[in-house]
Amino acid sequence: MYTDNHMQEIVVKRNTSSSRKRSRDGMRSHITPAKKRSSFTSETCSAVEGHTNTQDMSENKDTELCCSDNEDLFEGYDSIVGDSSFLAKLEDVELQMRQCHDQQTPNACEDDLDSILAEDFRDSPPRALPSSQLEFQRAVMTPQKSPSKGTHNTSTPDLMNPRPAVNHADLNVNKPPPKARRSMKDHLKKVLIDNAATSSTVSKTVQQKEAVMTEEMSFAMQAMESMSAEPDLGPFFGLPSKVKDLILRLKGIQDLYDWQKTCLSLDSVQQRRNLIYSLPTSGGKTLVAEILIFKELLCRKKDALLILPYISLVQEKVRGLSGFGIELDFMVEEYAGSKGKFPPVKRRNKNSLYITTIEKGHSLVNSLIENDRLDNIGLVVVDELHMLGDGSRGAILEMTLSKILYMSKSTQIIGMSATLGNVGDLQTFLRADNYTNDFRPVELKEYVKIKDSIYEIDPREETCFSFSRLLDFKYSSGMQKMDPDHIIALATEVIPQQSCLIFCATKKNCENLAGMICKYLNKEFLKHKEAEKATLLGELKSSGNGSLCPVLQKTVPFGLAYHHSGLTSDERKLVEEAYSSGVLCLLACTSTLAAGINLPARRVILRSPYVAAEFLKRSQYKQMVGRAGRAGIDAMGESILILQDKDINMAKNLLSAPMEKCYSNLLHDGGRGLFSLVLSLIGLKITTTVEQVRDFMKGTLLSVQEAQVSPERSLWDLTVESIETLKQKSLIEVSADVNNQTILQITRLGRATFKGSVDLSYCDLLYRDLSKGLEGLLLNSFLHLVYLVTPYDMVQQCKPDWMIYFRQFTNLSAAEQKMATAVGVPESFVARKAAGQSVRKSVDIVVVNRLYLALVLYSLLKETNLWNVSDKFQLTRGFVQTLLSSASAFGSSVLHFTEELEEFWAYKALLSELTRRLTYCVQAELIPLMEVAGVMEHRAKQLYNAGYKTLAHLANADPKILVKTVENLFTRQANQIIASAKMLIKEKAEALQEEVDDLLMLPSDIPSL
Repeated sequence: MYTDNHMQEIVVKRNTSSSRKRSRDGMRSHITPAKKRSSFTSETCSAVEGHTNTQDMSENKDTELCCSDNEDLFEGYDSIVGDSSFLAKLEDVELQMRQCHDQQTPNACEDDLDSILAEDFRDSPPRALPSSQLEFQRAVMTPQKSPSKGTHNTSTPDLMNPRPAVNHADLNVNKPPPKARRSMKDHLKKVLIDNAATSSTVSKTVQQKEAVMTEEMSFAMQAMESMSAEPDLGPFFGLPSKVKDLILRLKGIQDLYDWQKTCLSLDSVQQRRNLIYSLPTSGGKTLVAEILIFKELLCRKKDALLILPYISLVQEKVRGLSGFGIELDFMVEEYAGSKGKFPPVKRRNKNSLYITTIEKGHSLVNSLIENDRLDNIGLVVVDELHMLGDGSRGAILEMTLSKILYMSKSTQIIGMSATLGNVGDLQTFLRADNYTNDFRPVELKEYVKIKDSIYEIDPREETCFSFSRLLDFKYSSGMQKMDPDHIIALATEVIPQQSCLIFCATKKNCENLAGMICKYLNKEFLKHKEAEKATLLGELKSSGNGSLCPVLQKTVPFGLAYHHSGLTSDERKLVEEAYSSGVLCLLACTSTLAAGINLPARRVILRSPYVAAEFLKRSQYKQMVGRAGRAGIDAMGESILILQDKDINMAKNLLSAPMEKCYSNLLHDGGRGLFSLVLSLIGLKITTTVEQVRDFMKGTLLSVQEAQVSPERSLWDLTVESIETLKQKSLIEVSADVNNQTILQITRLGRATFKGSVDLSYCDLLYRDLSKGLEGLLLNSFLHLVYLVTPYDMVQQCKPDWMIYFRQFTNLSAAEQKMATAVGVPESFVARKAAGQSVRKSVDIVVVNRLYLALVLYSLLKETNLWNVSDKFQLTRGFVQTLLSSASAFGSSVLHFTEELEEFWAYKALLSELTRRLTYCVQAELIPLMEVAGVMEHRAKQLYNAGYKTLAHLANADPKILVKTVENLFTRQANQIIASAKMLIKEKAEALQEEVDDLLMLPSDIPSL
C-alpha cells in the first residue's frame, strides 16, 4: 500500500473551451484497463511526472482530462511483469551478486544483498509503483528476523525507516554453515510463498488481483468524486452522458448505427473541418447532425444554425429539440414564416440553436453580419444540401453559405445530402471533406410491375429486370375496368396490418385513387381500429368548424386517406399523426410527402413514373422509394413502380442512370440570384469595390461550375453586368474616394430591398404601391393594408371568377370601394366582366387579380373560417391556406422594407399588427397557444377548451392529464407541446432579462474627471 507521505495523486484536467477532440477507440471510458485499449500516443497528453508536479482538482477545475481514452489512468500495468525497468534492475542486482561471489566470501555477499537492493531501488519512489511491486521490494529489502511472539513472519519492508549500520564481525559468531547460493528467481519464489503462507486459503494471485483492483477502484472513485463538480463531458462522443439518456427518453433510440459512430469519429469532425455526408433516405443522417449541434452548444459554448427546406420540418424540429433545450439549458428559436427576430436577441449566459427555413436563414445571417456577430455561430448544419440545385431557393442557400465562408473562418459547415453525382463540386465550394455510406436500417427491395408480372430491379441484368412472381388477384370485370393496374391487389397484400404509401402524379389522382380503393375493400377493414378512426373523423370535422371533406369521410373508416397540399394544415397534421400511430394504414399522396416529414411504410407503390406531366428524375425516385421500410418494425421494405409498355425504356434509363448533378442557381430566372447577392454584399459592406465583388464571387459554387453553368460568358462579365443593372434600378450608386478609386454604395431603396428580402423584380413596384397608398390610406378597414401585403408571385396562380368577384365587390363599404377604384379596379370594370361584356378601358390585370386575392384574405381575417372562405370563392382550402402563409411571410418582408425608409414611418405599427393577425388568423384568445411550434387552430381550440388558456398553463401542464383531457393526443406529442411551451416562456423571460441587464449596465464610456 502507499504510504501517507507518498500518496499518489491523479491529475485530472478539463478545458471546455478547447476544440481539440480526444482520441477514442470505440466507446471506452477513461478507466478501461490498458490491455483493452490501443497504445497511448505521447501527443494525446503528457504523463504525470513527479510528486511536485501534481495539482489538486480543487485548484484547477477548468482544465481538461490529462489522460486520454487510450491511456491507463493507473500507469498502464497491474503486475511486475508489465514493468521492464523493474526486471532490468533485478538482473543488475543478480549480476552484481555473481561478481561479489567471485571476489568475496559467499557470506559477505549474502549479507550485502539488502544494501545493494536498497541502493538500486532508492531512486524510484514507491508511490510510482503498484502494490504488487511494492510488496516485492519490501520483501527483498527487509532483513529476515526471527519472529517475536505474536508477530507474523512476513516480508513487509520499511523503506521510510532505514536500519542502523550492522557490524558484520558480530554476525560471524556462532554462524551456521553456509547454504548454497540461491538465484534471484528462487529468492523471489520464496518471498511469494512466504506471503501466501500468511494469508487465507484464497490464492495469492486472486488476492493480488483483488488488492490491485481495490486500489484502482479507490483511485477511480476519488477521480470521479473530484470531477463531479465539473460538466460531465466525454462519455458520449465528448458530450455529457445525460445527452445519451435524453436521446433514449425523447427519441427512443438506444444505440447509434455503426456508420453514425464512424462519422462522429472522423478527423473532419474532431478537427472541425467542413464536412458533407451523404446517405440514402431514412439512414439516420439527422441524429448525427443533432449530436454535433449539441457538442457546439455545450462544449464550445457557441450558437448553432440548422437550415431546413420547409416550414413543416422547422416546426417539427423545434418541437423535437425543445425538450433537449430545456434539459441541457440552451435556447431553441424558430425562424420560419413570419417568426424570428432580426437581429436575434444577444444572450450573455445561454447559447441558441436557430432552426430556420432557407429564406429565413439567409436573413438571419445577413443580420448577424451587419451587427458583427457572425462569429457567434460556431456551426451551420444544412439539411438536404442538394437543394442548392433547386431554382431560386437554391440561389438563396448558395448566397448564405458563400457569405459564411467569406466572413467567418471559425464557423464549421456540415451538409447532409442524398447521394449526388458531382459531390466533388460541393466539396470544392465548401472546402469540405466527404463521407458517403450506402447504409439503410432496413433492407430495400425494388420492383417494377408490368401487366400482371412483378420484376425485381437489377441494373446488372442486361434487361435491368429479373422476373420475381406473378401477381395473385381475383378481379371481377367491373373491378378490372376500374383498377387496370391492380393497385388494390398490391395494397391489400400488406394492409391493414402493415402500412402502404401510394405516390400519385397529381393531387386529383390521390383523391380519386383513395376513393376507388375503398369501393372494393372487404368490410372487415371497417372493424380494424374502428373506435380510433371514429375519433379521427370527429377531429377532422372539428378542425373544419363542422365541415368535413367528403372524400375523407368516405375513406377514413377503411383506414385510408389522401395527403397533398390541398389539405389544410390542421388536416395534414391529423392525417400524419393517425398514419404514424397506425390508425390509417394507407395514404395516397403526391411527391411532396417524400420530401417532407418522415412517414415510412412497409410498401411504397409509385402509381406511375410521372410527377404531373414530367417523367421522374432519379433523385425524386430515390426519395420516394426511400420511404419503404420502417426501422425497428419491418425486416424489409418494398417499392413497386407501375409501368406501362410505353414507359419501359425510359424507366430502364431512369433506374440505371447515375445520380443527378447539383448546379449553381445564381443565374436562374435571368440571374435574379446574382443580382440579389451583389446587392446584399454592397449593402452589408462586405465588398465596396468591383474588385472585392469579384474576389467574393470566386468563392461561390457558380465560380466552381463556371464552365458548365455559363460556358459562353465569364463570371467577371456576369458580375460587371449585375452591378450595372443594380445601378440602373437605383439600388446602388458609384462614388470615388480620395484616391479616385471607384466605391460602390447602396441607396436607401437598395437597403430596404435587401433588408426586407424583397425580390428585385418587385422592389420598385412595391415602393410605388406603398407611396401611392400613403396618398389615401384607408384606416377604418384592413382591406387596403391587406392589398399591400398580398404576394405578387401568387397573382398568376389564380384566375378570378367574375361573378364571385362582382358579388364580393358589391358587399364592400363605400370607403372600401373607393379604395379599390384608387388602386385601379373600378366597379364598372368588374360589373362588365361579370356580365360577359367587353371592356374598352385598359386596366392592369395584375392589379385586378391582386385585389381579388386581397378580398380572399380580407374575408379570412373577418371570418377566420377557412372552409367558409374557400367555398365562398370556389377555391381549394389548400390554396387558401397557402395564400394566407405567403401573405404572412410577405407582410413581414414589407414591414422590414418600410422600416428602412423614413417616408413609410406610418406603416410600421400598422403592418406589425396585420402580420401578426395573418400569421395565426384565429380568434385572439387562441394566438398565445398557437405560438407553440406545430399547434394549429384545431389543437389550440382543444387546449383552450380543456382549460389550458395561456403559455403558462401549457408549460406547467402534466402530460398524463393533458393526454386524458385532449382527444387524439399521444404522450409523445403532449411532452413535445409542453417542452415547446416551456422553451417559449424561457425565451421571452431571457429576452426581458437581457433588456433589464442592458438598462442597469454602467456605460463603459461614461465621462469622468
